[in-house]
Amino acid sequence: MKIAVVILNWNGRSFLKKFLPSVIDHSHDDAEIIIADNASTDDSVPFLKKEFPEIRIIRNESNGGFAKGYNDALKEVEAEYFVLLNSDIEVTPGWIKPVIDLMDSDPDIAACQPKIRSYHDREKFEYAGAAGGFIDKYGYPFCRGRLFQTLEKDTGQFDEVTEVFWATGACLFVRANVYRQLGGLDERFFAHMEEIDFCWRAKNKGYKVMVCPQSTVFHVGGGTLPKKSWRKTYLNMRNNNIMMYKNLPDNRLLKVFLARLFLDGIAAFKFLVDGGIRDFFAVIKAHWSFYGVYPELKSERKLKKHLPVTRVYLRNIVFDYFMRGKKKFSDLNQDKFS
Repeated sequence: MKIAVVILNWNGRSFLKKFLPSVIDHSHDDAEIIIADNASTDDSVPFLKKEFPEIRIIRNESNGGFAKGYNDALKEVEAEYFVLLNSDIEVTPGWIKPVIDLMDSDPDIAACQPKIRSYHDREKFEYAGAAGGFIDKYGYPFCRGRLFQTLEKDTGQFDEVTEVFWATGACLFVRANVYRQLGGLDERFFAHMEEIDFCWRAKNKGYKVMVCPQSTVFHVGGGTLPKKSWRKTYLNMRNNNIMMYKNLPDNRLLKVFLARLFLDGIAAFKFLVDGGIRDFFAVIKAHWSFYGVYPELKSERKLKKHLPVTRVYLRNIVFDYFMRGKKKFSDLNQDKFS
């Protein structure tokens, strides 16, 4: 098969029962469908064998998180395109073809995502990806259709195919040869932001990342970790620091890290004031964890070129959102995107 849709599962029997039938109905003519099981301890695998015997199952030996789970599984998959699909996504008729047609039209497109809308509030974009991802000059990620917790209603305002900075790992179409060329996802991330890091590395190699709004899927979100979780705070903070150190151009590295020390400190104390003591300590733990891998990252960084890349917002999204009241993507100064 040219296309392999690979769903990573960890104790997600309920999601598989609910959403796998739609994936089969709307994908089986276009792609091979594979479940990569991350050493689940529920009855996911027996359930799949009984209810969906036609589906191929790859069983990973351990739960190494999103990054390692996909890296291990995709070593056993032969296809031109991989589609990394969360188990809590409802796909729609014809969701694959527009994205693949776009990627076929330009070999420089390494990755692409469809439009991601909320499963529970179907007229709105969903947090994890919305209509394509960006970062600001300090490494804070955001999306067309989602700035922080503000989710826009989809009124067709983002229906044009466009280049973005990152495509969501919730439904990530990626060229298999590029995935292998880049060594897959960074397994140090475990979960969260590994797709942004992957897209940044692809852009450093001259590839493009796109969003194709002619395809739409609906995402539950928060299936592994709830949005308000100290563990998620820790992973996001730690992984963001790792990602920036790996990928920032030399002339931006010190400036950004000094700024982020200050901004992350503010975030930590805001957590504390708001009663989130576990989140406060999660920020501290995240920085200490980053310093723990710093020597390794420094050695790796010396071996690679780090170029300025496009689709970066050259302002501070935190300041624009919280201080200047810019709550929608259209409120941002579009001339400030590189």
